[in-house]
Amino acid sequence: MVRMPKVALLVETSRGYGRDLLRGVMRYARLHGPWGFSVTPGDFVQALPRMKSWGGTGIIARIETAAVARAILASGLPTIALGLSDEQLRPDSPLSRLSEVVSDSRAAGRMAAEHLLERGLRHHAYVGAPGRVWSSRRQEGFCERIREAGIEPKVHAPGRSRRGASWEREQPALVNWLSSLPRPVGVMACDDDRGREVLVACRDAGLRVPEEVAVVGVDNDELLCELADPPLSSVALNADAGGYRAAALLDRLMRGESLEPTRFLVEPLRVVARRSTDIVALDDSEVAAALHFIQDHATEPIGVSDVVRDVMISRRALELRFRKVVGRTLHAEIRRVRLERASRLLIETDLPITRVAEAAGFGRTSYLAQAFREAFGATPARYRRHMRGVSPEVVLNDSPRG
Repeated sequence: MVRMPKVALLVETSRGYGRDLLRGVMRYARLHGPWGFSVTPGDFVQALPRMKSWGGTGIIARIETAAVARAILASGLPTIALGLSDEQLRPDSPLSRLSEVVSDSRAAGRMAAEHLLERGLRHHAYVGAPGRVWSSRRQEGFCERIREAGIEPKVHAPGRSRRGASWEREQPALVNWLSSLPRPVGVMACDDDRGREVLVACRDAGLRVPEEVAVVGVDNDELLCELADPPLSSVALNADAGGYRAAALLDRLMRGESLEPTRFLVEPLRVVARRSTDIVALDDSEVAAALHFIQDHATEPIGVSDVVRDVMISRRALELRFRKVVGRTLHAEIRRVRLERASRLLIETDLPITRVAEAAGFGRTSYLAQAFREAFGATPARYRRHMRGVSPEVVLNDSPRG
């Protein structure tokens, strides 16, 4: 009789990202199981169960403490790590020999920056969480993209680690810092928890959101985002697919396959826009009108001439002003909005590719396929499989770690 896999899950259930990872693991187990699980509801710091007496065969874990690291290594069981730190990835660390699933934090930072730039904001800032490597990488990606737009971003740098700080002591400093920024300003928070704190600080500073401060977080924890005042825009990560890939790799390891350590990147999918960034802060009213028209009609069979006709200025004047303000041509912006719509439909629905092409404004499947090859290096069908975590081949951002 084949022994049923028993997997210990040391994953934070108090956060949307962790819950989405667990959904992906569960999805794989339902298709390829049954599996047994040990999971302890709670936050980041957790403890490994007694694997030998329980009969555990594998582990998926966020390794937050030295005690958990020692217990995992002592168990000798196949393990998939979640978001190893730079120290844990050092060649002299035994944890560096584990495969891992990690959010593509630089890409998330760039996506948040792009979202704020699209709103026409000319001032930008970042609020992070000291001591968290993913926050530092999100900051790098955000600042990199903002500087590409010719803007120098501001960064909030508390003098102590967030782990030892109290919100009551930190809040006045954050209020003063936000009040000192030029406005209107776009602020990226490293995650949704931090985004909610920024919104509270804006309220205490008497700053209007989004008119004076537009705020975007990361993780798209729907409960946290919708409870915020105003509701918080956030970068959604493909954590469900990340959990599925982690489970698939762990399954192979538990079956005795010898595999090189592999790093699976959890890609940012899109920004889920809510009230906290519901603004177009452009001095150029015609460019703002063009952006609104494209957002409202890109999924229809429109072209640049339709945008020009709606704005009612010469095509050359609008093209020049649009490119100067937005950094893209009108045609590129229409294509970008359509690609975003098509990506969402491929991931979130089971619509056939032909219907996706129609619903996203591409019309013909061949146009959709060409756009996806140029943007992602994959066909729409392959992109869908990958983003759902079920693609047999490694594409896009996944890569072995040597």
